[in-house]
Amino acid sequence: MTDFSISSPARRCAAPNVKGLFAALVAGAMLSGCGVVNHMVYKTTGDVMQGFSRNHTVPYLMESRDLAMGCSMSEATAPLLMSFGRVTSEPDQLAVMLYLSAGSCAEEQAREHELAALAAMNAMNAEGAEDAMIRQKRAYVLASERYYKAWQHHNAHYGEPGTGECPDFDDDMDEFIYLAGLLSGLQALNGQIQSTSSIGVPANIGSIVARATGCLENDKWWGAPMALRATVWAMIPGAQPQGEDAFERLSIADTQGEDAGVRLPHVFHAIAAVNKGDQHLVKEVIREHARSLEEDPASEEWQFVDAMASNMLLAISDRLWVENTGHRTPMGQFGSFWDDEQEAVETMDLDDLL
Repeated sequence: MTDFSISSPARRCAAPNVKGLFAALVAGAMLSGCGVVNHMVYKTTGDVMQGFSRNHTVPYLMESRDLAMGCSMSEATAPLLMSFGRVTSEPDQLAVMLYLSAGSCAEEQAREHELAALAAMNAMNAEGAEDAMIRQKRAYVLASERYYKAWQHHNAHYGEPGTGECPDFDDDMDEFIYLAGLLSGLQALNGQIQSTSSIGVPANIGSIVARATGCLENDKWWGAPMALRATVWAMIPGAQPQGEDAFERLSIADTQGEDAGVRLPHVFHAIAAVNKGDQHLVKEVIREHARSLEEDPASEEWQFVDAMASNMLLAISDRLWVENTGHRTPMGQFGSFWDDEQEAVETMDLDDLL
């Protein structure tokens, strides 16, 4: 008879295996529990960071005029904040602001390379000019990629813009981020054009953005929605509706921006004038902006946007100065130009003193 007692070799071998299996199951459960706990901690942290950044960090930054600080912050924190999308909902709204700001960092570099290229051409340095232009195009590729990411996150959160249905905004910041997303779309297209490369930005973004601006109150947002729409009309052949005048609309928006202390419409006006090739109008817009800076205080709530507008117009002014003089806009002379008539200087007749 076969002995199946506890002392049999077969029984002695089976017992440890059962114990090992049980231990493995317990260990697996414990590890799984740790994973669940960690996931909950990460998710909670992500939700807190997203909410804090949207409700406090962004508004705090908008009250600052330190563009360089905002640029550095977006480039440094974007990977951290966006990584929380792996453990909680994708931070699409926050991504609009992060990638829009990071795109402006790359665009700023592109403008610096452009000025270097112009200076090199003035100095008859062909090789230096070509190298700077290559760096300029590379920077515009990066800028366009970042702006396009902002546009994609904008669409993921608000839905495809320009389809006829407007999103239900929760608060003013929600509306502002919507406007920022529209701006990022146009900037993505502009960056792609400037880079002379194709990164997949649709060519019809301009018309989409123009339609989507109808979801925003023009008076509430400093005339910027209409200015943005009018800029698209001025730049895209056939886009201007019958009976409309893009540059008349831009002039009206300029006044609204000045009154609100957020002079973003000046930027759109200057861009449209540059596209038209009207240097006289470009100068006039810059002069008006400089005058307004002295006479109209900036909005406390939106100082960052106002400072961004001034910086972009200074970049246009610098390009004009470098093209014509070899150097940028002199300190303290923003709003004036190299060919301005000098004011008559009072002179003293020394004959009477002899």
